[in-house]
Amino acid sequence: MPERDLPMIDFLAEAGIEKDVTRAALDIDAVLQNWRRRYFKRELGHDALAALGLDKEMDLAQLDVLVAIWAPSNEFGPDAKQETMIATVAERLRIDPSRASRQVSEMIARGLARRDVSQQDGRRTIVTLTPRGEAIVQAARQFKYLVMGEFLSSWTAEEIATFMPLLERFSVWSENSAGIGPERFTAEIRQIIAEMNAVKAD
Repeated sequence: MPERDLPMIDFLAEAGIEKDVTRAALDIDAVLQNWRRRYFKRELGHDALAALGLDKEMDLAQLDVLVAIWAPSNEFGPDAKQETMIATVAERLRIDPSRASRQVSEMIARGLARRDVSQQDGRRTIVTLTPRGEAIVQAARQFKYLVMGEFLSSWTAEEIATFMPLLERFSVWSENSAGIGPERFTAEIRQIIAEMNAVKAD
């Protein structure tokens, strides 16, 4: 363990967190930070657009809109079964509704999506993909899962069975952490602020 991490381990030990747990947290965070940097570069997405000859036709944000309209169930769960409106696209992508509206309108103008009348409520306008839009989504997903499938092919069934539940559990830790978090460490956070503010800028 790097020497500069030792004060962190001691600090968390005083707060009641076992040293082995802190070491694990440091290791997990290092992996996640490196993965995040690659994720935000969207390497796989850029590779897909380039390999499919779509990189001159659209960017990843536009591909995301098409995927959100099509709504694969493995990404969006039960929500994927509902009709898609612009507000639905905004919610699925966690973007502002006005931005979603602009992007959907652009996909419509380019013949990749279209407005339809809801089958559930004739007063409501929904968004669907045109055959070309759906073909692009299908191609991008096929490319992605070819790459991911190739990578996971080197894993054993036991490794995958162990990894998936743990990944799912970790991915929602901030949502299912009742009693865990800043509220529990009020005194420690006050100490952190005091020590930080005691050091003045040059």
